[in-house]
Amino acid sequence: MTERYVIGPKPGDDYAERIKRLRVEIGITQQALADRLGVSYATVNRWENEQTRPSRVYWKHLQQLEMRVAEESAPYGKQEEAPPAILDFTAGPQIVKVLAEGERLSFGHLMNPAFATEISSIDPLPHQRIAVYDHMLKQPRLRFLLADDAGAGKTIMSGLYIREMLSRRLLRRILIVPPAGLVGNWRRELLTLFNLPFRIVTGPDARADNPFQGDAGDRVIVSVDTLASPRVFARLREPTVVPYDLVIFDEAHKLAADRGNDLRVRKTDRYCLAEAIAGVQSNNGHWRLGWSAHHLLLLTATPHMGKSYPYYALWRLLEPEMLATPDAFDEFPRDQRQSHFIRRTKEEMVYLDGRPLYPKRMSDTLGYELTQGEVSEQKLYDETTDYLRFVYNKAKLLNREAARLAMSVFQRRLASSTYALLRSFERRMEKLDKLIDDIQDGKITTEQMLTFQARLHEDDLLDTTSADDEGDEEHGEAHEAAEDRLLQGVVAASLTDLLAEKEQVRDLLDLARKVHDGGHESKFDKLREVLTDSRFSGEKFIVFTEHRDTLEFLVRRLGGMGYTGQIAQIHGGMPYLQREEEVERFRKPLDQSGARFLICTDAAGEGINLQFCWIMINYDVPWNPARLEQRMGRIHRYGQKHDPVVITNLVAPSTREGKVLKVLLDKLEKIRKELESDKVFDCIGRIFDGVSIKRYMELAVTEDVDAVAEQLDGRLTKEQIEALAKREKS
Repeated sequence: MTERYVIGPKPGDDYAERIKRLRVEIGITQQALADRLGVSYATVNRWENEQTRPSRVYWKHLQQLEMRVAEESAPYGKQEEAPPAILDFTAGPQIVKVLAEGERLSFGHLMNPAFATEISSIDPLPHQRIAVYDHMLKQPRLRFLLADDAGAGKTIMSGLYIREMLSRRLLRRILIVPPAGLVGNWRRELLTLFNLPFRIVTGPDARADNPFQGDAGDRVIVSVDTLASPRVFARLREPTVVPYDLVIFDEAHKLAADRGNDLRVRKTDRYCLAEAIAGVQSNNGHWRLGWSAHHLLLLTATPHMGKSYPYYALWRLLEPEMLATPDAFDEFPRDQRQSHFIRRTKEEMVYLDGRPLYPKRMSDTLGYELTQGEVSEQKLYDETTDYLRFVYNKAKLLNREAARLAMSVFQRRLASSTYALLRSFERRMEKLDKLIDDIQDGKITTEQMLTFQARLHEDDLLDTTSADDEGDEEHGEAHEAAEDRLLQGVVAASLTDLLAEKEQVRDLLDLARKVHDGGHESKFDKLREVLTDSRFSGEKFIVFTEHRDTLEFLVRRLGGMGYTGQIAQIHGGMPYLQREEEVERFRKPLDQSGARFLICTDAAGEGINLQFCWIMINYDVPWNPARLEQRMGRIHRYGQKHDPVVITNLVAPSTREGKVLKVLLDKLEKIRKELESDKVFDCIGRIFDGVSIKRYMELAVTEDVDAVAEQLDGRLTKEQIEALAKREKS
């Protein structure tokens, strides 16, 4: 034994980073590594945070594991060739039996057309069997749009198809392209359910080598935005890359292309990427690919978002030559469409015995009243609303979009928690102080400030994106970085205006601190009532918020109630593996040291399945209806054993924003009862496509709130839901 195996890590060994890297390469959580080594989860956590060092025994095990992983992942072509077989018939009988059994099983599909269901860890449902065996496998060249409702198991259907095609030796190279938030979910399910190992490719993987070459590139998962980036797509274009037999795009409705009023077609980079892989000829040399995928599978729960051209654009990817124009698509025969498309709603999905697959959803909106007095939530709300109204109106007059969006940050956080609002005021003060100092020091002139404000633009990502777009941007939610930039937006036209706003923000910040330090928050009191309700004794809770500041506040307050050690949390700044560790803590039974509460931002709204829990609380009700739909989908999905699942929304009906939200939520519940169906919850996002709830919230501040609520009430009808369902079936 060499010396390196008899001592612990030396100075400079960078043991913490090596342990983290080892876990990532193997694809396991801290808990799984701890189980493998025979130590506690806390021990591995302390190693990775450099709080303690591994002893020499564990360091030896870690290094041996590290070497074994390095050997297994050695580049193709550099390994020694296997020695030739010795045909002397002296092998052990068990070895011969295993080899013979392996050869026999390789022809299993000839005896059982659904052979993949026998060798996978799944319980295929009727709608999944129909899609794979009656539609997809029958096509020699699969160009297919699988558009079942959310939670139907599209990943499982894809895995079944892949496993069957591999058994038939009709596939070798497979490329899966989901949104960033779903990459880990795809790898985990394909490995655990189908024993199909896939490699995740990230941007750094394309710097030194081509991750799409050789055997290591045969089964790859890469996020759509990573693959569309110039460096990674250039690797895919290299002539040494063997074409992929099957390419799967998950959440395909995000491959956006639309036609404006000027009849010009506008395509995102995501759509241009899909065009290249589908075989659409491009005039742009950057997007030219020397090959096209033979099999192309598009997955989406929302194929038709209310606009005809984006829907056509998806179909065009399936048959680029046949469907070259929207008119050609309109004339495409219905029977031919059915060979490329299938969609089943949740109501159509049943068990083999005919029982409904999904439990009912019970949605309840709980109101709470703001505290009153000179230093109170009501006082803070009124004064903040006055500030918002002034800036909203002046921004409209000066055409300052960035300033208007900056106010929407405050408005959302005002509805979220006092602590979140306080933190936003602190950040606003920092921006104002810097701008004032720069002008007073002569670093910029007032004219330059006005020019900068005219150019400042930032999308409201909470309004324009869904949960699966949330990622790690400098350890924050994707929308947090945008919000931070938005806080630079002002309506000031002079230094005097800036100084006046600074005084106003300082007063609001002082009041927010006093209210927060008072220790009483009516919204949290209402949450506490739900958590301590005897009906939910011993149950687990998921609590959603839009803001990390509010998440920190909730974790702190729940800890103060004696729940320390029972709280898991997920936010957009967490790496995928860390999120998995938190989910595993939450998944564990309470009597096995599992967490009782999962406090999360919308980073958990997509790609994380939590059907073992049946109670969800929206501490913040999102203004983007698609995000509300995605949150519900975490617990209302196949595998949920409890009927019904309970969704509770916390709203302050006495506030302007609360009044609008209550109208929306009450109308959804009314339509649910009229339809005697939960379908309304599955199409909120499509019904309001092109109509911003955030815009109604802004109008609630600047206009008559009752008129705004009445206008919103008319936007959602039972007939709209029925028409949408009919359209999506065609």
